[in-house]
Amino acid sequence: METGTGVEEHRGVMAHKPPTYADLEALPDHVVGELIAGELHVSPRPASPHTVAASVLGFELGGPFHRGRGGPGGWLLLDEPELHLGQDVLVPDLAGWRRERMPRAPRAAAFTLAPDWVCEVLSPSTATLDRAVKLPVYAREGVRHVWLLDPEARMLEVFRLEGTRYSLLVTHTGMARVRAEPFEALELELAALWDEA
Repeated sequence: METGTGVEEHRGVMAHKPPTYADLEALPDHVVGELIAGELHVSPRPASPHTVAASVLGFELGGPFHRGRGGPGGWLLLDEPELHLGQDVLVPDLAGWRRERMPRAPRAAAFTLAPDWVCEVLSPSTATLDRAVKLPVYAREGVRHVWLLDPEARMLEVFRLEGTRYSLLVTHTGMARVRAEPFEALELELAALWDEA
């Protein structure tokens, strides 16, 4: 971390004064900043297993769901969108909106409409943030589906919002070919996400 940002490197949480969006903008390019529950969370840019898993998943879902090629279409899928949800600013690895809710991306730097699906790719430095801090915000905002993808453990957890909490529907592991809601129309090859296909 650069000095002078007011960020404590070992915790990734802003100290002293309440953080603002200007604090996010002042962060160096090699980190990702998010404002959640009045705290600034700073994470390093992801390592290659994380980047490969997120990129390949985006490629796999993009054709059939975003473009409607070989699949049902009906989705707007984006990499690392900046979500402004109430007072919170989150940056999921991938997010998707059903086209009936968001026919096209707004001409803005940030999105205020909560997605219908998010995927967080877990890494050792972000797993607790993704599970314990971000999931409750997604639930509060009514994000219907959440995937937690762990390339180190070779695991995909699929959650559905039921009421105000998420239920774990299924955990897929290893090199299986799987179907996972809300994209069950596609058979997803997990090995490709781990760069082993």
